[in-house]
Amino acid sequence: MFEIPDDRKYLESHEWTTTEGDTVRIGISDFAQDELGDVVFVELPTEGDELDAGDEFGVVESIKAVSDLYAPISGTVTAVNEALFDAPELVNDDPYGDGWMFEMEPSDTDEFDDLLSPEEYREQTE
Repeated sequence: MFEIPDDRKYLESHEWTTTEGDTVRIGISDFAQDELGDVVFVELPTEGDELDAGDEFGVVESIKAVSDLYAPISGTVTAVNEALFDAPELVNDDPYGDGWMFEMEPSDTDEFDDLLSPEEYREQTE
C-alpha cells in the first residue's frame, strides 16, 4: 500500500499538488517513486518559467527508467527544490516532504477541479 496524503490533488501521471497560502507545491507520488526505483537525476523548471497545465516541466531519471514530468496546473514557477540536484534520492526517501520539486503561483485555480482527489488517485494505483 502506497502513501497517498489526503491534503493533495493528483494527476493520472502521478504528480501531486498541495496548496500553502497562494503557493502550490508540486512533486511526484510515493507510487511513482516506487515504480521508478532509485532516482539518480532530476531535471526541473527554472524560477520564472511559465507553465500551462499538462506542459512537460522536467524529467526524473532512475536506474530503471526516464520519465517526463507534467505540470498539474498553469502558473509561474516561484521556487525550485535545488536540494534535488545534489540529492535526487530525496524523491525516493520523502516524496511528499523533502522530495518536493517546485512551487508555483497558479494562474487559474479552477484547474484544481480537473485534478484527481486522493480517493480517485487511490483507485487508479490499486
